[in-house]
Amino acid sequence: MSTSIIRGRTLTFNRKPNSINDAESYNYIEDGAILIQDGTIKKIGLFKDIKKHSPKDIKIYDHSQQLLIPGFVDAHLHFPQIQLVGSYAANLLEWLKNYTFTEEQKFKNFSHCQNIAKKFFDTLISHGTTTAATFCTVHIESVEAFFEESHKRNMLMIGGKVMMDRNAPPKLLDTPQSSYDDTKTLINKWHGVGRQLYAISPRFAITSSPQQLEMSQSLVKEFPDCYLQTHLSENKEEIELAKKLYPDFKDYTGIYEHYNLLGPNSLFGHCIHLSSREISILSETKSSAVFCPTSNLFLGSGLFDFQRLSKQSVKIATGTDIGGGTNYSMLKTMDEAYKILQLQNQQLSPLESFYQITLGNAHALSLENRIGTLAIGSDADITILDSKATSIMKIRMETVKNLIEELFVLQTMGDDRSVVQVYINGKPSKKLY
Repeated sequence: MSTSIIRGRTLTFNRKPNSINDAESYNYIEDGAILIQDGTIKKIGLFKDIKKHSPKDIKIYDHSQQLLIPGFVDAHLHFPQIQLVGSYAANLLEWLKNYTFTEEQKFKNFSHCQNIAKKFFDTLISHGTTTAATFCTVHIESVEAFFEESHKRNMLMIGGKVMMDRNAPPKLLDTPQSSYDDTKTLINKWHGVGRQLYAISPRFAITSSPQQLEMSQSLVKEFPDCYLQTHLSENKEEIELAKKLYPDFKDYTGIYEHYNLLGPNSLFGHCIHLSSREISILSETKSSAVFCPTSNLFLGSGLFDFQRLSKQSVKIATGTDIGGGTNYSMLKTMDEAYKILQLQNQQLSPLESFYQITLGNAHALSLENRIGTLAIGSDADITILDSKATSIMKIRMETVKNLIEELFVLQTMGDDRSVVQVYINGKPSKKLY
């Protein structure tokens, strides 16, 4: 039996904050501690109390004065795109054509997949992210490398093979039948193995024929506990092309609706340009809209209307969308989210931001009983933050008066340097150089 204590200032959320003054939405302990046993949180409370009732020789990871929060959750990114972040393009479709499709062709090579997988997970962990919903490529090799590396590190990861049978280079195309067969094989091999979870992943309606979406529908019906992830209404050109390819449907969301791909385990990246009908059907089906702020700004796609979707009770998640997104940091992601909302006269408090990238995203993934929280019985995925990680942050922190102000400093000025350590299933996992 492996038992340890992590000491520090503990912060965990009970629910979504109603305002910046909603102290009941979270629990904060100034000199707190978490007791971990075999990768599970067994106790949380005052350090002095937990230490008093623990064996004298118990291992203690001392992060006094630093902030202990649940590991960050990233609800949308692309594992194969780590080497194309920051590639110049005028818009989404140009970016896909000039960079993404070229880069993804490399993932037929298994050794390349393994090399990128190691770098991918090192990078996620260094930024404090412990769980992510991830697209691989059309190649089985990319999925195998992704899950092998994740399983080796005992991370809770969601991933899946991209299904894509048209409007892409020939080397990146599968067929409706092969995409079904390959996905089914990968689900049977990886879903539920250790902490690995599978996402059925038609890239988006533009690159999937009606026959392939029918295959996606069959997979969702056969494996209802798997996820479904795709893209929706990111770019106006994309929307027009989707309507042209599927002229008989009411709107873009109606395509996925027709094939029964909406539901509590469905994640739709972007969701920027939605009609009232589309928002209503996402809400009714409990589907998740994934807000990807750095990507939306970088590609000039548009401004996500957080307030409008929230008022209609749509589940909202957030993601980096690497590599259209420009930073792996969920702190930077929420920094840009704050600015996007400011441009629309909407507010996003630091409490809401930190809720969003922990318990909020876990809720969107239906994993709130396992991750995104420091509650007793949850998995011990924990990120340690230092709000004085850089010289500029130290200067700013001299005037900070409370926890809320400190969270906003971390959100606006923090990055991977602010992540002191990351515990995966209770074990320190960030490489310290």
